[in-house]
Amino acid sequence: MRRFPDPDPGNPDHRSPISYLLWLAAYQRNAIFLGALYGIVHVLAQALVPAAVGKAIDAGIIARDQRALLWWGGAVVALGTIQAAAGILRDRAALTTRLGAAYRTAQLIARQAARLGATLPKRVAKGEIVNAGVADIGRLGEALAETARGSGAIVAIAVVAAILLGTSWQLGLVVLLGVPLMVGTVALLIRPLHRRQQRLREQQAELTGRAVDIVGGLRVLRGIGGEEVFADRYRADSQRVRAAGVEVARVEALLEGAKVLLPGLLTTVVVWLGAHYVASGRMGPGQLVAFYGYAVFLVDPLRRLTNAAGRLTQGHVAARRITAFLALRPEFALGAAAPAPYEGPDRGPVSYEGPYEGPAPYDGPAPLADPASGLIVAPGRFTAVACASPADTAALAPRLGRYTDSTVTLGDTPLGDLPPDGIRRRILVADNDDRLFAGPLREELRGRGSDTELERAVDAACARDIAEALPDGLDDLVAESGRNFSGGQQQRLRLVRALMADPEVLILVEPTSAVDAHTEARIARGVSELRAGRTTLVFTTSPVVLDRADHVVYVQSAKAVAQGSHGDLLADVRYRSVVAREESA
Repeated sequence: MRRFPDPDPGNPDHRSPISYLLWLAAYQRNAIFLGALYGIVHVLAQALVPAAVGKAIDAGIIARDQRALLWWGGAVVALGTIQAAAGILRDRAALTTRLGAAYRTAQLIARQAARLGATLPKRVAKGEIVNAGVADIGRLGEALAETARGSGAIVAIAVVAAILLGTSWQLGLVVLLGVPLMVGTVALLIRPLHRRQQRLREQQAELTGRAVDIVGGLRVLRGIGGEEVFADRYRADSQRVRAAGVEVARVEALLEGAKVLLPGLLTTVVVWLGAHYVASGRMGPGQLVAFYGYAVFLVDPLRRLTNAAGRLTQGHVAARRITAFLALRPEFALGAAAPAPYEGPDRGPVSYEGPYEGPAPYDGPAPLADPASGLIVAPGRFTAVACASPADTAALAPRLGRYTDSTVTLGDTPLGDLPPDGIRRRILVADNDDRLFAGPLREELRGRGSDTELERAVDAACARDIAEALPDGLDDLVAESGRNFSGGQQQRLRLVRALMADPEVLILVEPTSAVDAHTEARIARGVSELRAGRTTLVFTTSPVVLDRADHVVYVQSAKAVAQGSHGDLLADVRYRSVVAREESA
């Protein structure tokens, strides 16, 4: 069986919602087959009950044949037992189908999110991912689970129609004509329901994304007094979603009404004709009871058939959104091979030989170079980059970490030739948009390191006071997105986590922007000591951090225009104008 979305998520066949639903059905084929089989057995047993009851009345009660009454009464009990057992097995198979389809889709969404990497937040809103991972996967599972009940409903209608045709062709004809008429009427409501559900789904994703953004930036909003403005925007958006939901509810109400009205009309016609035949002597009382039972019985499979149509419509809408997400491609091609990662100075340094401008090279990890800007990061040293504009930092840091396409090289190897996992093992970019995850703080920060290494990293990031203030210290729990910590505390905890990762190249973006000057000096000293012999690059305009760096590069208009020590660069008026405000403070 072929996998989805491999090998080519951009294939038009893979982008089709129908093809994806069919693929999920093939993936769950065993459970779907068993569900359909049990569903057919269930409805067949249920469909034969009115016939057995009618025979018990005619052959047993009216004919006063006790043996026939016991025989047909036992048949009713046996059919009820089979119906109950088959119904349980059908529901178990349907549950397996629903959960299997939902979990498989969730795996594909997670795999695609990891594959897109830095492209993901640029192409897809946060709310879209939340809705896809919560609502859409559930609707896909429910759509496939309805195959068990829907297939049983189709068989039930066919069996009842055959029985009615065998008993009275007129009544059988009424059923055969009435069922397609009801299905056609319901189909008229499915199309507008599909369109309105699609529109509601899009608006829900936008509203969820806005809610995520508001919650994430609540501290900032409170600081600038923007809560009311964003609350008004959210209120207006939510009203639009409510209006779209009302439009969907109107069509759904008509659909639900049709589910009751149309089978009821068919039941009325069948019972009226059956009573007329009994009055004229064309059938017996037991047959009339059987026909009434069939008419009542038809309400359930017809309702299940319309329910299946509605579920499949919702599943089609969900599949359209999911396949659109799975068809996204990263912004640039990813490499296929990676050299062995650097193991650290205490595990045997790697010598580097090659052209290098700046501080004298030495045995150790490879330098990181960006030809576009002229920036070259010395291997094994603490380098600081002062950018004249935040836009320069925003453009340069992602390039060095291969989050955007670039010609950056690590030693003689272009980053474009390395696979993502190889780059992530060797280069880590940590900025202030990184999130803390919920759970024990120790597990969140330690990663694969030891408790001893964690203690050193906590001291280097000047985060000891944060741990001591918690009731359970480092064993305390982190709330969602770290909201139980202040901005400065979150920044220091993120720095601890980055130090514990201990990559060959650590790139920090403004790691001390939310702390005071005294704490900033301690962090600069702690990081430089802990990362001794490892390549560390810090984007900052803080004179405290710049003065601690082994080498400073000044970047203006995305170009490295000056380099040297902090003291030497202060003679450059361009550099001094960037850091003078902080220095004077």
